[in-house]
Amino acid sequence: MKLTRRSLVQKLGLLPAVFLVPQWLRGAQNNKQNEKLLILHTNDTHSHIDPLPANHSKFPNQGGIAARAALIAKYRSENKHVLLFDSGDFFQGTPYFNRFHGVLEMKLMSKLAYDVATLGNHDFDIGIEGFMQAQQYAQFKFVNANYDFGQTPMSAVIQPYQILEKGPYKVGVFGLGVDLNGLLPQSNFQGIVMKDPYESAKKVIQSLNEANCDFIVCLSHLGYQYQDEHKPSDVLLAQKVPGIDLILGGHTHTFMDEPTKVTNVEGKDVWIHQVGWAGVRLGVIEVSANKFSFWQRKIQ
Repeated sequence: MKLTRRSLVQKLGLLPAVFLVPQWLRGAQNNKQNEKLLILHTNDTHSHIDPLPANHSKFPNQGGIAARAALIAKYRSENKHVLLFDSGDFFQGTPYFNRFHGVLEMKLMSKLAYDVATLGNHDFDIGIEGFMQAQQYAQFKFVNANYDFGQTPMSAVIQPYQILEKGPYKVGVFGLGVDLNGLLPQSNFQGIVMKDPYESAKKVIQSLNEANCDFIVCLSHLGYQYQDEHKPSDVLLAQKVPGIDLILGGHTHTFMDEPTKVTNVEGKDVWIHQVGWAGVRLGVIEVSANKFSFWQRKIQ
């Protein structure tokens, strides 16, 4: 059988790359010296430690923490500068969560050396106390800019943003979460106040710009887009709030073969990407002085 480019891509489990040159990189070509940065990302893994079963209707034998770890390790062995992000809902979905109450997820994400994660609504399924008990095993950072954690214990471990330096790149990363009201019992997030995500983002972006970040990434658990045009979403965030270069989303379990480009209020491009759910895909973004490339890998 003739091996075409399409069949080779399918055989390798590699979705076609999309090569893009974002506005912010065009002015950075001279001082980045051709060094590239690789951003890997997941969302809505939902406690899927094992692969999906062989008889799964859509994703047979795909996913699983061991296969994800092997793929991430391969990328790290081949690339000098790598960042790994998660956009929330790492809890809830299999008996592993019911048995270990999030501790296993935190330990395994730490083994995979995640850099930063944001919070999804299901990450509050065991309440603040339960999250804190699991969080003590996390060796990575958490970000959220639109939850006011007040006097709760979470205020000590979750910051609005992080600034990461990898090679020549200075990356600002902040998080936004969905409104928890109506999604969870009030007791699960007692003492936490939801703030407007757009205004929260503007405040954080100002701080990141003052810190001279090369680009700004939002780890979002708002959801990709809704029929209700007033409900906060990644698409509306990209349109309304200037200064964001890349939105890595979650919550709506959206599989995207390629990123969405949105033009913001200043006429600049913003890119949105999300990789479904259950850990069956790994998002891969290559940043360099002359290109910005997206693709996905099946995890199996």
